[in-house]
Amino acid sequence: MRQIVAGGALADPAWLVAFTEVPRELFVPYYYVAVTGGGRERLWRDDPDPERRRRWLEGVYDDTPLATRVRDGELVSSSSQPSLMARMLDSLDVRDGMGVLEIGTGSGYNAALLSHRLGDAHVTSVDLDPGITTAAREHLAAAGYRPRVVTGDGALGVPANAPYDRVIATCAVPAVPAAWLAQCVRGALILAPVGTGLVALRVDGPGDGEGRFLPTPAFFVPLRGGAAPPSAPPSAPTSATRSGAADRTGERSGAGVLRGVPRHAQRQDSFHFLFGLVGGPLDPCDVYELWRCAGRPDRERYGLTVRDGVQWAWLDDPDGPHTWPLGG
Repeated sequence: MRQIVAGGALADPAWLVAFTEVPRELFVPYYYVAVTGGGRERLWRDDPDPERRRRWLEGVYDDTPLATRVRDGELVSSSSQPSLMARMLDSLDVRDGMGVLEIGTGSGYNAALLSHRLGDAHVTSVDLDPGITTAAREHLAAAGYRPRVVTGDGALGVPANAPYDRVIATCAVPAVPAAWLAQCVRGALILAPVGTGLVALRVDGPGDGEGRFLPTPAFFVPLRGGAAPPSAPPSAPTSATRSGAADRTGERSGAGVLRGVPRHAQRQDSFHFLFGLVGGPLDPCDVYELWRCAGRPDRERYGLTVRDGVQWAWLDDPDGPHTWPLGG
C-alpha cells in the first residue's frame, strides 16, 4: 500500500481506506504464474505445500496483475495491478450517491472497492462468463459485499439499472460501445481502456461525448462479445485518407519488429501507444513520420470524440488535421 501511495495514487482518503480494508486474498483464491520453458503454474490458497501457500499469499499482495482464469492456454480473466486500479478509481472522480457500472467483473475485487466507497446499491458489474460472475458473487459475499453482479454482454451495458453517473471498464475495447453512452446521465464520465491507453470520456448528451487519454499505460484482456460501433467521423476526413495509406497494411519483419521504423522509436511508449491506437490500416512508416513530426507526443495529447453515434481518435484537436476512425 505504501508503494501505491508513494506512486501518487489514492489521493482520496476514501479510496485509501477501501484498499486498506478490502482483502484482495479473498478474491484470488488461486492464480497462474508463468514458468521457465513455457506454460503456467497454479498457486492456490489451500495448497498442502506451505512454501507454495507462502508464494501464493506473497503474490496476492504484490503490486502486480494476476492471471485468474486461463482457458485453452488463453488468458480470459485477471485481477488487475492494484496501483493501476487505484489510479483508475482516483480518475473516476466519484461522489457519494453516484451510480457506477463496471464492465468486466473479473475476480470481483474492483466491485468490492466500489461497494466499499459507494455502497452496494450504487454498484452494478457485468461479465459475459457465468463462471466468472458466479465466482465473483461468492468472493464478494465472503468479503461482506453484495453489489449487483449481472451475467451478460458488457458491450450492451446493463439497461435495467441505468442511468449511471460513471462507467469504468476493466477490459480493452476498440471503441466505446454506444450502449454505454446511452445509459449515462448527461455529464457522466466513462473511463475505458482503448488501445493501450485510458480515455476519460465526458458524456455531453445521448450518443455524444469527448475526452482525452490519461498518461497511464493500460494493458487489459479484450472485451468479449458485442458488435463494434460505427467507425468513421461523419464529416472530417481521416489522416489515413490524407496520407493515401488507408488501404495499406503495416508489415512486420520478425516478432514485434515494424519494418522501416527505427528501432529506437519502437522502444518508445508514446510511439507504441499511437501505433496501437491507429496502426491497423496504416503503414508503420506513416505512423512513425506522424509521431516524429508531431514532436513524439505523449498520451495526454490524444483524445476521443463520439458525435452523432460515430467516433474517432485525434491528436490535439478533435476537428484538426490528425483524426482516425475507431472500431472498424
